[in-house]
Amino acid sequence: MIGYFYIFGTIAFTVYGQLILKWRIAQYGELPPQLSEKFIFLVKLFLDPFLVSGLASAFIASIFWLMAMTKFEISYAYPFMSLAFVFVLIFSVFVFKETLNFNKVIGLAFIVLGIVITSRA
Repeated sequence: MIGYFYIFGTIAFTVYGQLILKWRIAQYGELPPQLSEKFIFLVKLFLDPFLVSGLASAFIASIFWLMAMTKFEISYAYPFMSLAFVFVLIFSVFVFKETLNFNKVIGLAFIVLGIVITSRA
């Protein structure tokens, strides 16, 4: 059971990181065209505590994934990582008001179906 906790931790920290990065980067706008401006832009990004937390969450997700690998075969555990796509899409619709269309719903259904099938193997 602890192995599933590790997988869930990986997914949770991955989703958090992606959502925080999207939220904060949207606040800063597009990457400037000039090299010197790009450098200043990137320094500002790395000084943003929320962005740092998003990057840190990717590192923490990696630690959870390492622990999950001690409990499962990768061919079994890795399909569960697809749930991150599902959660990011759902949260992006509600938090960022992104569009949800038929193709995205069908795609998510296939992802979930794939997880169900591979988890029973």
